[in-house]
Amino acid sequence: MLLEYIAIGVMIAVATLIAFIAIGLGELFGPRKKSAGKDTPYESGMNPYGEGTRRMPVRFYLIAVLFILFDIEVVFFLPWAIAFRQLGLFGLAEMVVFIAILLIGYVYAWKKGALEWE
Repeated sequence: MLLEYIAIGVMIAVATLIAFIAIGLGELFGPRKKSAGKDTPYESGMNPYGEGTRRMPVRFYLIAVLFILFDIEVVFFLPWAIAFRQLGLFGLAEMVVFIAILLIGYVYAWKKGALEWE
């Protein structure tokens, strides 16, 4: 019964071996000299100024989380569309409820101003 898992074990072992070989070759043949030029951050061809960490507004993260939330929820439409005929009227009703919940959440976020970019 465990014979089917041998291929997975071999694949994991080979992937681990390749990773260790790549890291080892990088350490063995990679550059070792440190210099001020190599240690400076590079940003779009411009010399950096100020601190490397700046405070980001919370609104940026809120919009990113809302995008991920609504984007991932839309992924549920594909399996429903594929199995639409087998689900019948019950599947249609469930999807209407799902879409209604999505729209309520979207309208709530919109009314709260979460999608406004200032």
